[in-house]
Amino acid sequence: MMTTNPGSPVVDKEKKYDRQLRLWGDHGQAALEGATVCLLNACALGTEILKNLCLPGVGGFTIVDSKQVTGDDVGNNFFLLEGSIGSSRGQAATELLTEMNSDVRGDYIEESADQILETNPQFFKAFSIVIATELSERTLLDLDKVLWELGIPLLICRSYGMLGYMRLVIKEHRVIESHPDNAFEDLRLDRPFPGLVEFADSLNLEEMTKQEHMHTPYLVLLYKFLDKWGEQHQDQLPMNYKEKNQFKELLKTGVLKNEEGVPLLEENFDEAVAATNSSLVPTSIPSSVKEIFSDHCCCNLTSQSDNFWILAHAVRLFTDNEGAGALPLRGSIPDMTADSKRYIQLQNVYLERSRQDCATVSGYVQQILNSLGKSPDSISEQDIRTFCKNTSFLRVIRCRSLADEYNNDKAHASEIGMNLENPESEMAVYVLLRAVDRFHSQYNRYPGEYDNEREADVHKLTSCVSNIIHEWGLHSTIKEELVQEMCRYGAAELHSVAAFLGGCAAQEVIKVITRQFVPFNNTFIYNAVTGASATFKL
Repeated sequence: MMTTNPGSPVVDKEKKYDRQLRLWGDHGQAALEGATVCLLNACALGTEILKNLCLPGVGGFTIVDSKQVTGDDVGNNFFLLEGSIGSSRGQAATELLTEMNSDVRGDYIEESADQILETNPQFFKAFSIVIATELSERTLLDLDKVLWELGIPLLICRSYGMLGYMRLVIKEHRVIESHPDNAFEDLRLDRPFPGLVEFADSLNLEEMTKQEHMHTPYLVLLYKFLDKWGEQHQDQLPMNYKEKNQFKELLKTGVLKNEEGVPLLEENFDEAVAATNSSLVPTSIPSSVKEIFSDHCCCNLTSQSDNFWILAHAVRLFTDNEGAGALPLRGSIPDMTADSKRYIQLQNVYLERSRQDCATVSGYVQQILNSLGKSPDSISEQDIRTFCKNTSFLRVIRCRSLADEYNNDKAHASEIGMNLENPESEMAVYVLLRAVDRFHSQYNRYPGEYDNEREADVHKLTSCVSNIIHEWGLHSTIKEELVQEMCRYGAAELHSVAAFLGGCAAQEVIKVITRQFVPFNNTFIYNAVTGASATFKL
């Protein structure tokens, strides 16, 4: 059943979503608004995830939940009220979640995940991503098989006492706009292109007025003093710490002096000195991008190839030919002290070269589309420009299926064992969570659910832990106090842990939907006792 808010006031979306638009732009917001999410079970963690998706404006969600609201649900779930006890949990959660954002469509189905997997597995094909909570190991493996074949991303989330767990299952996730935190500017000072050479050579520092000298863009200063440096160093860039310090001293000799011979305060020269280490970086193709260029999907295009791989192949052709081993120029320059006229001129120099590189790549794209029998409009010019601007930051994530992870012959046992040797590693949490699932499959309940059986459950859970570790061929051990803590949790879901993990999970869902930023690969563990978190590739 569908739940909407027809009476909600109309709000300007640019104002409503102003902050997030600065993060992922109009196209990212459009992708989010066009997405539909399926949540399996409206537990505290599940509703916290949906809350953090409704607020930024996900297109719609569907809750699949056959359970009714209980007193325990009301005690730890802010989206279930006391008056809803005994009613459909999916319906109660949907009604309150849709009140948070009138732009979001909410729906619920009063069935279990097992029922849908058995009667209508194609149901999941309609969703951008499926989020699974409160599912048994057997159901998760069945769900994993169906979604893997459909190519639908799966995010498994779990809040267990003071512990949190997420597992991303996605065949292939391609990211163009990864938004790296610390990326070097693409300035090409080691191999200046004709437009930059012409512009820089047209400026003569010796003939400038004091005002012009003090407002010359520092990129021009670096270019000119690299020329002087090259005369004495066989046109080689200053590479090591010693050489860069020598180059900085050379830069300082260009500062104007007053009548007493005291250097003037020229902020542009200070910026040039400060930017030396980050600006004098050899132009190269990042190793992650080289891997993409050599990927079988990039080398063996077909009519079924995703546009990402067609664009990657086109850029590879560019780097092998016109680019002479370099990627298309990004076309942006950093802020700097300069007069507006020359800063804009310099900016246009980089933009023009970027446009030229992009046009060359576009030509290759059209050739490829023609050879594959695809429409020339399959890839827009805007898509080509965005791809060229971000070629240094391309990423491809391939997660393993849950079936492979749970197959003892394919398990990453060596990595698990190596981490277990470290007493501070969160890998122990992963092993314990696997063990409580084993316990549940054997006893149809979780350890510690009943106080009078807690002591006996410790021995049973210890046996489950030992069996799992033995099946991996390892000889590691888990501290007894950790096993006791797992039994003390009794599979309880704490709202504080669910709220934290809900924010983390929603963030990963948004990454997958918008194809911006890089999601984790593939397992995330959170320990609220220590405040630590870790990711593992299992």
